[in-house]
Amino acid sequence: MKLFVLISSLLTTVAFSVQAQKNSKTTDQIPSIDSVLNQVLKDQHIAGFAVAIVKGDEVIYSKGFGYRDIENKKPVTPNTLFAIGSSSKAFTSSLVGLLEKEGKLKLDDKATSLLPQLSFYNAEMNNQITVRDLMAHRTGLSRYDYSWLLFNTANRDSIISRVKYMKPTSGVREKWYYNNFMFLAQGMIVEKISGKTWEQNIKEKFFIPLEMTRSNTDIKQFENDSDAALPYVTIDSTNKKIDYYNINGMGPAGSINSSVNDMANWLKVWISGGNFKGKNILPSSYVGEAASSQMVMDGGLPKGRKDIYISNYGLGWMLSSYRGYYEVEHGGNINGFSASVAFYPTEKLGVVVLTNQNNSQVPDVVRNSIVDRLFQLKPIDWNGDAKKAAEAVSKNNKSKKKEKNIVPNTTPSHQLKDYVGDFETPAYGVVSVTNEKNGLYAQAGNNRLYLKHVHFDVFEPKDVNKKGVVDTSSSENLFNFFSDNKGKISGLTIQLDPDKEPVLFTYKPKIKVLDIKLLQSYVGDYELGKTIIKVYLKANTLFVAVPGQPDYETLVVDDHTFDIKVLKGYSVKFEILPSRKVASLSFIQPNGTFVAERKIN
Repeated sequence: MKLFVLISSLLTTVAFSVQAQKNSKTTDQIPSIDSVLNQVLKDQHIAGFAVAIVKGDEVIYSKGFGYRDIENKKPVTPNTLFAIGSSSKAFTSSLVGLLEKEGKLKLDDKATSLLPQLSFYNAEMNNQITVRDLMAHRTGLSRYDYSWLLFNTANRDSIISRVKYMKPTSGVREKWYYNNFMFLAQGMIVEKISGKTWEQNIKEKFFIPLEMTRSNTDIKQFENDSDAALPYVTIDSTNKKIDYYNINGMGPAGSINSSVNDMANWLKVWISGGNFKGKNILPSSYVGEAASSQMVMDGGLPKGRKDIYISNYGLGWMLSSYRGYYEVEHGGNINGFSASVAFYPTEKLGVVVLTNQNNSQVPDVVRNSIVDRLFQLKPIDWNGDAKKAAEAVSKNNKSKKKEKNIVPNTTPSHQLKDYVGDFETPAYGVVSVTNEKNGLYAQAGNNRLYLKHVHFDVFEPKDVNKKGVVDTSSSENLFNFFSDNKGKISGLTIQLDPDKEPVLFTYKPKIKVLDIKLLQSYVGDYELGKTIIKVYLKANTLFVAVPGQPDYETLVVDDHTFDIKVLKGYSVKFEILPSRKVASLSFIQPNGTFVAERKIN
């Protein structure tokens, strides 16, 4: 199971030659830049990328390199569409900034007051967290990315409802934690106040006035575009095409698809302080706030380079000092695509780099290589450093593969059919396990997975693409099933984050509806020693009443077995005589089974 937005692999792959485009813009202000970018394309072994450079209100360079479609050798152009991922966040926060300008909210308003669907883990968070906290990633909630990556849906209310089950890692404003759900919340606030979808707002407020005619927020429109890049991931020095990822419900966090020519117009707005071709697009006050520090990301001390430091976050932007220049930037990574959008306010310079390589170093390498030359700094060999880093990661990954600890000659503890069912945790969603053609498969959101047996009750998930082809590469997101005291499969854990504890998914019994006559046959009094236990019906649901205890609602397991809803591991089973009459009731508990005979009136 590979969710490429989170994978840190920086392996290299086969290079493709630079494709010079007729509609590219170049300038002599960037000495030898084409040869540098050519070398990046070759050394980083990627499919392709595109670059645009803005100086003031003019695009001084725009060009495509390599291929948007390797198999058919279709070149990248400055108008080629790429998914920009989290570089979309500045757009979403800017919609909130426009609402503040219109007097419809304040950035320091309580977030839950503006969006009733949003609820946090505890009352303190509900009362403290403001819209600004959402915008600056300072709620204390860590990423929880697998919650939406694996269990995405078009229903935004459904996704945002998971937040209340997400335990914070720190107190509010104590520490910076990146969290995509907080940008979904901003998008939903915009929808609620404006009465229009986030997608409509993005189009009306930015795409149309900024003449971003190539840009969209729709995966189908993206896929069907005649000049759209295909997504690739690099595995063992080979570019492998993967499926597009439909962000849909989580769109406000990163669903914009654009070209470098279109994104150049977006950069012009920020460089100018909010304007485009004489029209005001964003309030200058908001531009200043968004590009100013709102939260410290980390210590920001120089690491390896003494002239690169500071690590802060604004509103949808990351802030740092790059070799003596104030840098405002945000990257983007989504399955098969990487991006960097940056501007330098004091120099009125902007650079956008988009590539169709998953989790790529290329946007950073290209941006820094360009800026070094434009600012007439002694160039750093960013490309060489990235190449060495990729080789080190590749070597490390190969070493990890050899270290896999697999216990040989083991088998699952149950028949495959016993693993079938739905497993749920409220902060994430439901994993549905099925037995097909003598193999286990899992469905998590839109993701179909084949579960390959590793050892004991541990299985390794393998992606199954839209054509039904099973991915052969390895995954660390292992599924580990476990049983209850009765020996029945009762849950599973999934190692979603290698640095955290596995996430527990509990077996979710399917709701079975029994005939009312069968249910009525269970109703009556049962004797357990001197204790009389009553079984009764309420709204077609069977209840068990034990003296001195609350009445227990039951859930149907099969025709004669019911689980106690509020007590895990507790169930009741009715014994049926050949005459179809109920003879007794057995309480099945962790400490034993207790039989209550039916009382004959």
